[in-house]
Amino acid sequence: MSVIALIESENNVIKKSGWEAASYGCAVTDAINTSLIAVTFNQENTETLAEYGVDKIINISLASSFSVAAYSANLAAVAKEENATIVIINGTANGKYVGPVLATKIDAAYLSNVVSLPESYDSLTVKRSCFTNKAFNHTESHKSVNVISLAVNSFGLQPKTSTPTQEEKEGIVVESALSIDKVEKTSATVTIADADIVVSGGRGLKGPEHWDLVENLATVLGAATACSKPVSDMGWRPHSEHVGQTGKPVATNLYIAIGISGAIQHIAGINASKVKVVINSDPEAPFFKAADYGVVGDAFEIVPRLTEKLQALKS
Repeated sequence: MSVIALIESENNVIKKSGWEAASYGCAVTDAINTSLIAVTFNQENTETLAEYGVDKIINISLASSFSVAAYSANLAAVAKEENATIVIINGTANGKYVGPVLATKIDAAYLSNVVSLPESYDSLTVKRSCFTNKAFNHTESHKSVNVISLAVNSFGLQPKTSTPTQEEKEGIVVESALSIDKVEKTSATVTIADADIVVSGGRGLKGPEHWDLVENLATVLGAATACSKPVSDMGWRPHSEHVGQTGKPVATNLYIAIGISGAIQHIAGINASKVKVVINSDPEAPFFKAADYGVVGDAFEIVPRLTEKLQALKS
């Protein structure tokens, strides 16, 4: 019996979501007294996983980059070989794609949006967010094998030193019905997926020529930059920066919205963020109802002053 955690990486660098999956897996294995196996794909540098309680690392070599068919097939093979009872996947875009497919392959229950450690292991019971993070439910599984999809940024990183063994495996070759036409990579130093802080701008900035307000504040905070749907639709910013229910959902520690009125789809996509700050000149903007902190005023005056004060504080 074992627990498996899928460790996501990009350009040979393990993502924060991968460390979070390992941290969660370590806590689970401590509770049920079993071993934690980390599965990586095409990953050369795995040393950091020793800081998160991993007992064994299986690195699978694939000829191509991410493919749901290849990832799910290889994860299923490892799960069966290692007699895994729990597979942990972080709820990233790739994780949400792989999880349900993997669950069908290993005849497991798929438990999505899990926000904390299981409440019971006899019949696995987990707390899950629902209704676009407005409520929680408690789900009990009667399956002997379960796939847990961890809500992003819900558990955090919990270091624990270990000395894992390493195994290299040739990946199972799987033909996919899908083909990759092109891949657009963001030029930002901090990606939305890995960011603890996101600074986002909307139509209130009046044009792409004013985006330095967002970028300067993000630089000071070490944050990722994002935008609302109308901004990406108008071509002010790339679609890779569009956050919200119809874009990229985010669950950051801090979300700062500048000049965004707060359409219901946008709020639904960022509702899992722990602290939401809104800067808008319209006191009736819907976003203020969802915000933890709100500033009514002209962003062109407030944001530069905020950036200046934060820069001085850092210095």
